[in-house]
Amino acid sequence: MLTDLACRTAKGAAKAYQLSDARGLYLYVLPSGSRSWRMKYRFANKEKRLAFGLYPEISLKEARERCDDARRLLRDGIDPDVDKKQRAAIRVAEVVNTLETVTRRWHTMQAKHWAPRYGRQVLERFENDVFPALGSLPISQVTVPLVLGVLKTVQDRGAVELAHRLRQHLSDVFAMAIANGIATTDPAAGVRKSLEKVVKGRRPAVLEVPAARIVLRRVEDEQSYPSTKLASRLLALTAARPGVVRLAEPREFEGLDGPEPIWRVPSAKMKLTAVQKRDVTYEFIVPLSRQAVDVVKVALAVCGDRTVLFPSTTGTPISDSTLSKVYRQAGYAGRHVPHGWRSTFSTVMNALAAIHNRVGDREIIDLMLAHMAAGVEPIYNRYAYLPRRRELAQEWADLLMEGAAPAITLFDGERGTSERNLRRRRA
Repeated sequence: MLTDLACRTAKGAAKAYQLSDARGLYLYVLPSGSRSWRMKYRFANKEKRLAFGLYPEISLKEARERCDDARRLLRDGIDPDVDKKQRAAIRVAEVVNTLETVTRRWHTMQAKHWAPRYGRQVLERFENDVFPALGSLPISQVTVPLVLGVLKTVQDRGAVELAHRLRQHLSDVFAMAIANGIATTDPAAGVRKSLEKVVKGRRPAVLEVPAARIVLRRVEDEQSYPSTKLASRLLALTAARPGVVRLAEPREFEGLDGPEPIWRVPSAKMKLTAVQKRDVTYEFIVPLSRQAVDVVKVALAVCGDRTVLFPSTTGTPISDSTLSKVYRQAGYAGRHVPHGWRSTFSTVMNALAAIHNRVGDREIIDLMLAHMAAGVEPIYNRYAYLPRRRELAQEWADLLMEGAAPAITLFDGERGTSERNLRRRRA
């Protein structure tokens, strides 16, 4: 058997040679003097060799321990060389397959079936709340406490629903990793009950016409940019979703000087499935009241040759947070949000339908809110009911805008543009 002294004093010779220890272990000495530990063994009736590393980095004691480990694998019918390669591959996979890397691969696969805006939202959730804490970790080493810690941080800032959505996204990522053999468990699956329950409810909104008029007036009295005020007024008049209003483009508005002005919203901007968004038959027609036309015409005069109707100071569409902020500044936090105009419109108009026994209006009001029903019939109904929808849109506008000033006056104020300047632009 070898001694440490024999190992230390082994010198290079004209040819490589080996100094045997026991159980197939030997020290292999090259002519250069480099020494490495190797083990000779037989597996499946074939003689094989296994390298353990260089001496003296690997001591005689450690080499013997590694030899014993290899012999135990042989006893269990496992080729130690194959086992070594498998473990090396796992280590490489852990370095390559971090949580962020795997998540981005998952996102690329899923984004093909999502609307672009939703795809960006999902990735931003990870970039903001998951990657900074866990992104660099091998996905196989992400544990339940680590996942729960990230989700609790999101929850503790009041974003309970976002925490649940992130948990579901993470669970989907781990499911893909398990299917690809780079993870064995889903640590996101078991933390759902550790999170607060999501309290579902309607978005805050005033539900009576007098209160709605006050909301609109107070929001428009705030010191904000005219584009924000115009967008808010069009939002209230059309009861469209805020995202559709924010992203509105001049080319979508037709017949503004005629008897039947409309806003033709492309299907890609509607709240639909990815397949429906690509189907032009799902475009949505919004009949415009006289007051809505007034808003659009003023906005068109201001936006000039820009591609969006309500541009920010940078020329891009105003953000959702911009609209929400002006409502909070007006004192309506928790009482009325931009999206709340849909509830206001629905409540007021359905109440009128009940009072006047206009039974058929209920279905039409739903269509005006772009609520999707099963089948293709609602697509055609949106066109067939246009005359009545136009009447309801005008009735709502007359109620809401009673006593309100024209849209051009929204340019008065500290951040506004004077009527004279506006008319110069229109000229």
